[in-house]
Amino acid sequence: MSTPETGRERPALPVDDSDPSFEALLEWLREVRGFDFTGYKRPSLVRRVARRMTDVGIADFDVYRDHLEVHPEEFTALFNTVLINVTSFFRDRDAWEHLTTELLPPVLARNRPVRGWSAGCATGQEAYSLAIALAEAMGPEAFRRRVKIYATDVDEEALAVARTASYREAELAGLRPDQVERWFTRDGDRWTVSKDLRRAVIFGRNDLVQDAPISHIDVLMCRNALMYLNAETQARVVGRLHFALEPHGVLFLGKAEMLLSHSALFSPVDLGRRLFRRRADVLPPRQRVPGPVEPLDHDARWQRLRTEAVLAGPLPQVVIDAEGRLALTNHQADRLFGLDARDVGKPFQDLELSYRPLELRSHLEQAVGERRALSVRGVEASLSGGETTVLDVQVVPLSDHDGSPLGASVVFEDVSRYRALQLELEYANRQLESAYEELQSTNEELETTNEELQSTVEELETTNEELQSTNEELETMNEELQSMNDQLHTGNDELRGETEQAVKRWDFVSAVLGSLRAGVAVLDADLSLVAWNGAAEELWGVREDEALGRSLIDLDIGLPVVELLPLLDGSRSGTGHSVVRVPAVNRRGRQVTVQVTVSPLTGVRGAGTVLVMDPVEG
Repeated sequence: MSTPETGRERPALPVDDSDPSFEALLEWLREVRGFDFTGYKRPSLVRRVARRMTDVGIADFDVYRDHLEVHPEEFTALFNTVLINVTSFFRDRDAWEHLTTELLPPVLARNRPVRGWSAGCATGQEAYSLAIALAEAMGPEAFRRRVKIYATDVDEEALAVARTASYREAELAGLRPDQVERWFTRDGDRWTVSKDLRRAVIFGRNDLVQDAPISHIDVLMCRNALMYLNAETQARVVGRLHFALEPHGVLFLGKAEMLLSHSALFSPVDLGRRLFRRRADVLPPRQRVPGPVEPLDHDARWQRLRTEAVLAGPLPQVVIDAEGRLALTNHQADRLFGLDARDVGKPFQDLELSYRPLELRSHLEQAVGERRALSVRGVEASLSGGETTVLDVQVVPLSDHDGSPLGASVVFEDVSRYRALQLELEYANRQLESAYEELQSTNEELETTNEELQSTVEELETTNEELQSTNEELETMNEELQSMNDQLHTGNDELRGETEQAVKRWDFVSAVLGSLRAGVAVLDADLSLVAWNGAAEELWGVREDEALGRSLIDLDIGLPVVELLPLLDGSRSGTGHSVVRVPAVNRRGRQVTVQVTVSPLTGVRGAGTVLVMDPVEG
């Protein structure tokens, strides 16, 4: 998505990226709107914020913050300026060919569901590029059954464009003609992605810096997003990407990103094409297992095994202790209800799950009090995105060896499919199109307190990182120039249209003047001719190209112009219309009487006069 600037760009106001008021502005944006720009590289971030401030004529960060508070619509313009979304189908075609022919076949040969993630997807071209590549490699039927692609970005406007899946013909430049014909349908002057591809791609908002990553990903694309972040934020985001990617998966970066300082997490498959794999011998902090110096005893290993078995269970499950606090949740419950590690230990009655999608507190009290399992069937739950799922809920009391209560376990089973089949049987004449999209999973945000900054950096690595930073800045500026070039093309098209309209209006006015029997001359404030119709040519024998631009006084015609000067002066001063008959000599040298009507020209800037010269009998 291009920066919304029109016309000639004004030079940015000089600003200081070390200004404390700039940092205060970033903190305020994070608190008020949830956009965290503090991890972005300062030179490019300051340059883009300064550009937006220049557009509204503000040079001070504190004043600009006041402007944002008074004009909420300015947030959209600011975010569109900062979040430059330059993307295309199959960008860097050579890297895509290598990914498709060399790296995807082993992933597809596993004969398991394939999960993709386009992080920083902008307007969706790269997510749909991955869908096209997988559909061509697998075939349409296998693609429909096995593939799910998540496409995320922080820019809601870009996501809205991506969800429409509609693009101009110029935006299809990276596609082969056969791909356009197979995977797109024309809709007026735009092309829409086919329904099969759209069903496989799920768009949603996700901030790589703040939000939890999507897990179990086979193909992860994060192209030209890291280059906008500083080194510390890049390290945090790369850790999230490492968590998201499966050991056999592929990471596809932009051509300005090489992960030279993150070789401990990813190893290059093809560095020139920016293709990487996750290093299987490195685990994120939360997944580390005890090493030789910290052995687990037998009981601890069994306890860990039981805990991990619950966490990996196929059905969402939560456990509440005897004091009514949330004691444990598994991964499926975290994804379904948006729980995370911060909720463990909280009173269950304070959590939304205690009363939505059903009132669980009364069922928990009944199950524990009566010491028997309870089942609640057909519970409808409204999930994120407006979808509704049907759950069977089972509440099971937990007791110690001596029979004293320990708490209760609650298991949720998704029976939406069975409910749909039941509805089909009950209403045989009604066709239901049941498309159950897999819920976008949200995982706990990795604890970053155990991350250690690399304390010593070799001189060569430092030099390489500086070169990489410079290259990223050049890439950023190139994309900004591309964005402004697109705007200039748009403005040029609009100007061309307005010019064509002006030509049509002038042709119409000329036709009207030419159809009048009387001679008509239009004068500007200096009495220079700006219009001269055919009847005037016939009357005085002076062609239009000879008359236009010359003063009426200097024109060699048989009209006594000097006698008309008082009327012309009166018309310019706003005295209204004047009519006078004067003797004159026409182009044939004959004496004629001409009725001259002098009228002020209204509706235009500056003074002007219209002369109507009509020969009369006698």
